Amino acid sequence: MAIKRYTTIIVTALALSLTNSGCEKYLDVSPPFAQDAENYFNSEQDYELALIGAYDLLQASYLTIWIGEIASDNAIAGGESVNDSEGLHQIEAMTHNAVNNELRSIFRWNYAGIARTNFIMEYKDKTDFDGKEQILAETRFLRAYYYFELVKYFGDVPLIIDRRLGAEEVTEIARTPRSEVYAQIESDLRYAANNLPWNNPVKGKAEKGSALALLGKVYLYQNKFTQAAEVLDEVINDGPYSLMANYGDLWFAANEDNSETVFDVEYSNLEGGSYDCLICLEGNAAAGFQGIRQYEGPFYGDGNSYNLPTADLYNAFPVNDPRRDLTVLNLDSFISLQPDPGSISYAIGGGGHTGFYNNKYIKRQSELGLPDDDLTSPLNYKAIRYADVLLMAAEAHTRSNNDGPALTYLNEVRARVGMPAVNASGQQLTEAIWQERRYELSGEGLRFFDLVRTGKAASSIDNFTSGKNEIFPIPQVEIDLAGGSWTQNSGY
Repeated sequence: MAIKRYTTIIVTALALSLTNSGCEKYLDVSPPFAQDAENYFNSEQDYELALIGAYDLLQASYLTIWIGEIASDNAIAGGESVNDSEGLHQIEAMTHNAVNNELRSIFRWNYAGIARTNFIMEYKDKTDFDGKEQILAETRFLRAYYYFELVKYFGDVPLIIDRRLGAEEVTEIARTPRSEVYAQIESDLRYAANNLPWNNPVKGKAEKGSALALLGKVYLYQNKFTQAAEVLDEVINDGPYSLMANYGDLWFAANEDNSETVFDVEYSNLEGGSYDCLICLEGNAAAGFQGIRQYEGPFYGDGNSYNLPTADLYNAFPVNDPRRDLTVLNLDSFISLQPDPGSISYAIGGGGHTGFYNNKYIKRQSELGLPDDDLTSPLNYKAIRYADVLLMAAEAHTRSNNDGPALTYLNEVRARVGMPAVNASGQQLTEAIWQERRYELSGEGLRFFDLVRTGKAASSIDNFTSGKNEIFPIPQVEIDLAGGSWTQNSGY
């Protein structure tokens, strides 16, 4: 993240041993001598730097994009071969188990983020200064964000708040029922919403609307439709957000921090990195990895052909919906329209080929970062944008028997791209909203979780097993690190 580069605060040394990533960045100390609670948190700057470190783990968003699409009907894993990111291919085929590198990364990195927030909260009262409530509000927003990711993926997870843990205590922690984890998430987000401004002058920081929108999503995932409608209406009625006039403009780095941004993950193209530690990058790994393999031609850059959209997704769009081609690049069609198509070439990876590419997060020649530019894309991840808020609010209203606002919000999203208004009610309206979410939000890592929470996964995803694949397995190595006391999720 661009906002956090001046430190990599040493909180992971104070975190759960099960969150240790093995990445050297986590062990960096600035300045280069031991810092602990006794000689830290003595100034406002200490808290600010610790908060920047807590934002740092949001860089795992590239995995959210990949798994949220590849586990669904929207994309295949792709890549150089089926052994290239084997865990993604297992997730595509629904054959994944408790030994999966990508799932372990989700578990570890989100807990690393939680450890960093808990370090701040443990010492929240050590030093007083003006503005500390906002720092604590951002901290609690981030903790809620990381816990929500974990609950979506794994269900019941250990809930630890406001403290660090010793190595021995790690083996004594039990998995917490997801209802209790959700209750803590809600508490953190309510606190954040009550103590954050609508507008934060620092780009990439959480705001009141970020907290309310995430709280609305958390309610929606629990089928708390009345509560979801209430907080999402507050974002719509009182927040500073609006839809960008041109849907296509959303996906370029030059247009970021726009009126549709409710919360995004900041990336920079000004620093390189290593394939050995993608969480260490300042650039967005998704764009380069989702690029066109060995591409030589105009506009786009070459990449690694990961996360390839399916024909099912491309064909799901109405042919007159401009979001189809703005979401899914039909490469052969694009090439055929160029002045000299015969001069354009690309390669097909052994991990699968569909002919389609994620056109939202893709490497473009105008946005190349430092070499290796597979690792230095400046494209921010739009974790929550206003169109998502409108569609969540539409769903929350219709599912609480209030179709009027639902139609208004749904048709506002459709009008932006010139699609005709929907006139429906009841279940037909709910289905229309769910379909609109696919048109509007595909390629952004939300599809799998939408299918699960709406009960559509089994009928939409090949090889999906009901009662099992709604959540992912707890990584076996984490069960081992916890002393073998955790039960595995059903079916794994």
